[in-house]
Amino acid sequence: NIAQATTQLSKYQILQQAGISTLATANSLQQSYLKLLP
Repeated sequence: NIAQATTQLSKYQILQQAGISTLATANSLQQSYLKLLP
């Protein structure tokens, strides 16, 4: 079923983008903490 496959694909792409933005947020938080260290 092509429609079902397309829906699955877009769902995974959205999940992937969410994961990437979460990683980016964690990365910037880590850098902020490092700047706070003396």
